[in-house]
Amino acid sequence: MRISKHFDDKEFSCHCGCGEKGIDSGLVRILEKVRTHFDTPVRVTSGRRCSTWNEAQGSTSTSQHLKGMAADIQITGINPDIVARYVDKIMPEGGLGRYHTFTHIDVRAKKARWDNR
Repeated sequence: MRISKHFDDKEFSCHCGCGEKGIDSGLVRILEKVRTHFDTPVRVTSGRRCSTWNEAQGSTSTSQHLKGMAADIQITGINPDIVARYVDKIMPEGGLGRYHTFTHIDVRAKKARWDNR
């Protein structure tokens, strides 16, 4: 089911196949801004996660992915650091993680920034 102009709810479903889904609308609004700014499709490599899949990914029990409030994204041809710099400008709160191959974005209430490159 389409949840915004450029995103479908299936893109955010847990990758283990359990069917866990549900994504925060504020996160989708941020991702729409990213999609529009770069004028290129945004690939969600990880969205909502069930606790089993989250643990298998080596993440913590406090992961925003468990709440449907986080997405790891890639944009073909755009360096993740460039994506992170843009997101940092448009999202003064929430979580922003820089990784070698993707950018983590979440809509937690507090500002959090980290660099895992």
